[in-house]
Amino acid sequence: MAKKIPTYSICNLLGADQCVTEFLVTRISDFVKANPDIQFPHRHAFYQIVLFVEGGGTHSIDFQQFQVKPHQMYAMGPGQIHGWEFEPGTEGYIINFNESFFTAICHNPNFVQEFPLFNSVSSSPAILLETECCDEAHALMEKMLREFQADNAFKQEILRGMLLQLMVLLSRQLPLETVTGISRHQRVVLRNFERLIETHYRDKRLPRDYAEMLYITPNHLNALVNSVIGKPAGELIRDRVVLEAKRLLVNSDMTISQIADLLNFEDNAYFTRFFKKYTAMSPEVFRQEYVKNSAVAEVGIITS
Repeated sequence: MAKKIPTYSICNLLGADQCVTEFLVTRISDFVKANPDIQFPHRHAFYQIVLFVEGGGTHSIDFQQFQVKPHQMYAMGPGQIHGWEFEPGTEGYIINFNESFFTAICHNPNFVQEFPLFNSVSSSPAILLETECCDEAHALMEKMLREFQADNAFKQEILRGMLLQLMVLLSRQLPLETVTGISRHQRVVLRNFERLIETHYRDKRLPRDYAEMLYITPNHLNALVNSVIGKPAGELIRDRVVLEAKRLLVNSDMTISQIADLLNFEDNAYFTRFFKKYTAMSPEVFRQEYVKNSAVAEVGIITS
């Protein structure tokens, strides 16, 4: 049986006396010191941006493991599973914010999702920033921290503006923004495709289904996704189904049959074949291996 992974809100991290806020910025060392009992792995109910300035160790996001490196940034959306194990002296900045931090003043309910930072399907959640960009992000996050700790008028408005500037700065570092020959319209089509996958991956598995909703041909959609991301459109859809299957396997007590049914597979056998084809292991083995590895990591943390 899988051990259920906890989900944290900003209130959980700040405490009930400060939970009216929708935004938090802090240094990594201060965050680790203030939250010694936080469990790993876990999920967030908010968006998170982290910049590493120095140090080492490892962190994982949705079953991908990364080495902590100076100038590395990662961004996560609500629901993603992550954990970390930092070496002493690891430093940087953590920013947590709720979607309502922007939608309170913005009529676009998908405003935050417009930024490629928080797409867990088509791009890596962790990237190494160029030195100039890292220096600029570092300075901006330090300025945000000072503003957050001060008691100034219009504090939330200033922080909202600086956060928007940071998201634009970091989004420009992503591969999508450097692809030549890609028009603004094509970028919008790709963003809409990613958003449709997030909404319909349980019941729509074919690129032609999404092409129809986007009012383009399947060949056009496949060519666009291939040229920008380097994968066929169908692979992005499958990747999202596999990711959700992994999340359910490690974060619920559902049986394999129940997961297969939730993900709209015809039966348990078909789901098992599908999962094994794209992960090289059966759902049962994946769950067992994850539980075993999590137990080993937890023992290592306790005894270190």
